[in-house]
Amino acid sequence: MERRSFLRDAALLTAALPELFTNSAGAQTAPPAAALHVVPAGEDRFSETHSLGFSTILFKVATNDTAGGLFVTEHTHLTHGGPALHLHLDQEEWFYVLEGEVAFQIGDQRLRLGPGESALAPRRVPHTFSSVSAAPSRMIIAFCPAGRMEAFFREVRDPHVTDPAVWRRYGLELIGPSPFWT
Repeated sequence: MERRSFLRDAALLTAALPELFTNSAGAQTAPPAAALHVVPAGEDRFSETHSLGFSTILFKVATNDTAGGLFVTEHTHLTHGGPALHLHLDQEEWFYVLEGEVAFQIGDQRLRLGPGESALAPRRVPHTFSSVSAAPSRMIIAFCPAGRMEAFFREVRDPHVTDPAVWRRYGLELIGPSPFWT
């Protein structure tokens, strides 16, 4: 190959790479810079509060903020209980403990994490969690891609929902009760 044609082809490939990766992964482009926002400590992106009974859920990065690429919540006042054992069909779920101690079951593994520690629940792997501290815990949870998790937290208020159709509506599979429920 001639040097000139090699350089031309390399330049064309370099220019096309971002679009190739975007199209092949089915990802969407990020929103314009005008969509940037700051969410103060202890506040929700929309000045709302959400709960599943075992924590207060604050939306930090909304689904539309990233064109569906990411959804981030902060769970405050996290107490004993947690969600039913479930899995996500299309999302990874990342947990980052800020305060307290949180027990996790991810697949067959049981973990106890403290401040500054994190764990990733891969898609299609059953998981759940529960605070195990004397005082409430606090953690950040990120879903990638966002899927229908924001809608789930807006519409479902009971962590003990046992109708599998409700879970499937949001891209989740209900596996059963949490091993942390007593």
